[in-house]
Amino acid sequence: MERKDLFDKVYKETHIYDVARAKGVYPYFHQLTSGQGTVVTMEGKRTIMLGSNNYLALTNHPDVIKAGVEAVQKYGSGMSGSRFLNGTLDLHVKLEEELAEFLHKEKVITFSTGFQSNLGIISAIVGRNDYMICDKENHASIYDGCRLSYGKMLRYNHSDMEDLERKLASVPENCGILIITDGVFSMGGDIAKLPEIVALAKKYGARVMVDDAHGLGVIGEGGRGTASHFGLEDEVDIYMGTFSKSLASLGGYMAGKKEVVEYVQHASRPFIFSASITPASVCCARAALNVMKKEPERVQRLHDISAYMRKCLKERGVKIIESETPIIPIYVYQDEKAFLACKLLLERGVYVNPVITPATPVGQALLRTSYTADHTPEMCEEAADKIKEVLDILDTMTFER
Repeated sequence: MERKDLFDKVYKETHIYDVARAKGVYPYFHQLTSGQGTVVTMEGKRTIMLGSNNYLALTNHPDVIKAGVEAVQKYGSGMSGSRFLNGTLDLHVKLEEELAEFLHKEKVITFSTGFQSNLGIISAIVGRNDYMICDKENHASIYDGCRLSYGKMLRYNHSDMEDLERKLASVPENCGILIITDGVFSMGGDIAKLPEIVALAKKYGARVMVDDAHGLGVIGEGGRGTASHFGLEDEVDIYMGTFSKSLASLGGYMAGKKEVVEYVQHASRPFIFSASITPASVCCARAALNVMKKEPERVQRLHDISAYMRKCLKERGVKIIESETPIIPIYVYQDEKAFLACKLLLERGVYVNPVITPATPVGQALLRTSYTADHTPEMCEEAADKIKEVLDILDTMTFER
């Protein structure tokens, strides 16, 4: 019998990206020739950016840029080693101390990316006889962290507390439990039902971990995130977050009790065996954190402009998913329709992100739009007009279900 070729899936299967390219609606890898801002230059054209997670609009803040430049000049471009060995700078320690103070937690450690943070935390803390219970709409990095651990994963229906309790009740009493949830869900923009999750965790003796990648800088007192939003900072055992969104840099972190964080420091393979964050990334994140502290009004501006855009879209009859955050998803239902909508919008100078299966259920494709503290009402009105125009064009066309 002839052995199956590993690359059969590459050459013999039809892939959605090939179909999209053939139809001229491929939506990925568009090139920017400017920095991340509310208006960018994308493939030579002025484009209103509605697809960035630069929530507090700090990627081009002069303090952040200056901090990165000075870091490279003093410390060089890279670390050439892991935090465990030669890769710990005084900068790393200072950032961790400042984050711990800001988040009202005993200790913080930093990882090289946000994705890696979830891999490193979950795989280290969940053992062979432990259980992880996840919201079905958690970020992909959470699921990959669960796969990397030796524990058993259970999933509950999105924000369905009755289903969460059923899963908790099914776990044997001699097994540890970690409930893991996004704080702000990255696709729908909705906020986790954290008070109910914490109450169920107490009832069943579980621990709680919140992925606050889209919560830091967005909700809570001064942008402190989901637990702060609900007044539950002392009830959440582990925070995870990223620097690539509100903190305008690259990297991630874990915050929690000193003993728990130190355990992960010494048990997490993704932490131990990865090079540490570059000096520039550390200093940009520190500078962004300082701006957050000095200018808490940015968080309110972010909410005000997001509310204004929701109003603009509703006034134009555009169907959105309701949320309290700067993530505003727009229903288009069919995957092909999402691709074509992105193409037509980009031609009109508006960039949005397509969200298709398997990131959404079949027939529930979305255009994910997101906003920053520096978007203006005029930009929102211009973008909303073009979104309405494109959706009206698409409504005259027929798409496969």
